Amino acid sequence: MTSKLQVTVPKAIADQYGIRAGDEIEWVPAGDTLRIVPAGKPSLDARHRLKLFDAATKRQREREGGHPVAGRRRRGRTREELYERGGPR
Repeated sequence: MTSKLQVTVPKAIADQYGIRAGDEIEWVPAGDTLRIVPAGKPSLDARHRLKLFDAATKRQREREGGHPVAGRRRRGRTREELYERGGPR
């Protein structure tokens, strides 16, 4: 990022996506990130975005061993144990 807020696209990425000097690009908000879309190219429709999201979610779960909290340290007591602990004696 330059002092004029200009961004350089790496050559390998520009070649891969057919971006050339002087091409217009669009900055599309996508949650906490930005998507850079060459102007004139169709944006992804909702169905395609959901398909990509599902695929990314599946890959993430596989990395985590199939469970969203796999690999995390157990905090100690379960919720049930906490309720039992404070119950009548």
